[in-house]
Amino acid sequence: MGDEHAEAVRLLWGPHPKPARGPRPTLDLDRIARAAIKIADSEGLAEVSMQRVAAQLGVTKMALYRYVPGKAELVALMVDAAIGPYPQVRAGRSGWREQLEEWARELIHVFRQHPWALDATVGPRIMGPAELSWLERAVSALDGTKLSGAERMDAAVLLVGHVRGITQQARATGPAGNPEAQLGAILGDLMQAHGERFPALTAALTSAAQSHGQDQAWEFGLQRILDGLAVLIDERAR
Repeated sequence: MGDEHAEAVRLLWGPHPKPARGPRPTLDLDRIARAAIKIADSEGLAEVSMQRVAAQLGVTKMALYRYVPGKAELVALMVDAAIGPYPQVRAGRSGWREQLEEWARELIHVFRQHPWALDATVGPRIMGPAELSWLERAVSALDGTKLSGAERMDAAVLLVGHVRGITQQARATGPAGNPEAQLGAILGDLMQAHGERFPALTAALTSAAQSHGQDQAWEFGLQRILDGLAVLIDERAR
């Protein structure tokens, strides 16, 4: 693990030694992260800065640097606090499909609450204990299925990709937007002029206009991913 990640690891995973003497700290990492999340939720991740967060907390920027060395570490704290630990599992463990379906629904709820997290969770980075609890939950849901460790990890990544894709579409169309309806309207206009060249697409759009609700693409994709996993799990069981 490179030195450039050392501070993020320390802040996310600890330990966080308390000063043996001197004035009592006026801030803590969770309070700092929550102040930054409040800005990101209302204005977007780009508007988060050490200066803005310090002002939100009523301290100087230099005072904030005593706790967090820079924005990269701040964003790491924000992600872990916003995602939070995976919710307490209900008593009575259900089958793997029900567990993963619930997991995906919980995750899309988080991303819809904090859409800036899409931008903050791209590429290799240090993840905190709360975020890793989600991955732990998804992988453990597939215990006993005879899938390999790599296959269980791939299943979790595939579900995350579906959640991210749907959330990104919704964000691009605005809070009141319906990405499927907007895309259908655009394609519908094109098919009116050029439909003879694309008969299958024209027929599909006609059917979709009659039956597609706002969350239809989300539900369809989720169930097809789970169907594919069910086929693979059945093959492993033979």
